[in-house]
Amino acid sequence: MIVGTSVLRRGAWSDEADTITLDETSRHRRRMAMVSDGGIAFLLDLSEATLLRDGDAILLDNGQRILVKAKPEPLYEIRGRDTAHLVALAWQLGNRHLAAQIFEDRLVIRQDPVIRSMVEGLGGDVREIEAAFDPEGGAYHSHHHEH
Repeated sequence: MIVGTSVLRRGAWSDEADTITLDETSRHRRRMAMVSDGGIAFLLDLSEATLLRDGDAILLDNGQRILVKAKPEPLYEIRGRDTAHLVALAWQLGNRHLAAQIFEDRLVIRQDPVIRSMVEGLGGDVREIEAAFDPEGGAYHSHHHEH
């Protein structure tokens, strides 16, 4: 079986053999049998669980690259009255350990009716959207830096 053993980050490669379209949950993997959109079967076998981001590529042991595409999913777009209000809303979401995608003027989270009620109760504006979800990495997410 073909094996994918590393991830090439967006912008660090070109010329994919195929694509694989996955929602955010399916993009957080370490080891899993996968099939690309065009039918290439392979085993993803990474050294640690990794969030595959939209535009990354999985490098297969045969030299091919599979482009990762984020699948649109049901989300909430949250806006505040102003920047300070949006930051307060972000704090409330973070206090509940919710994955969030952060933009300058809005937050994006997975749909959850309880959280929607909480955000609206705090004065936030919540709108249902369907989009690719690419949340921030957590504070304890492993990073490899040279010092």
